[in-house]
Amino acid sequence: VQLVESGGGSVQAGGSLRLACAASGLTFDGYGIAWFRQAPGKEREGVACISGSDGRTIYSDSVKGRFIISSASAKKMMYLQMNKVKPEDTAVYYCAVGSFLTLQPGPYDYWGQGTQVTVSS
Repeated sequence: VQLVESGGGSVQAGGSLRLACAASGLTFDGYGIAWFRQAPGKEREGVACISGSDGRTIYSDSVKGRFIISSASAKKMMYLQMNKVKPEDTAVYYCAVGSFLTLQPGPYDYWGQGTQVTVSS
């Protein structure tokens, strides 16, 4: 199984960015698919997750109403549309696939290498 993120970069506060994650070696059906982030000196934080079976989503309070998670199962792709970004969104963003739909990192078995997002004020 391999997950590869793309789309990170630098953006000004209030702008938008779209992250993508390409998966190989598995299908999304039956899995939880998630985006996590980790800022320097902080713990890894669950941002959003989506069920590969029924499309149900969960968002952290810090991004609810600004970020949108989606997946294209046939293409084995997942996305994170980041809108109205803030400097506190600066972090390395990781995609992950696991057996449960949760924002806790423990149940996720597969992780990408991460992509840096930097938001300037």
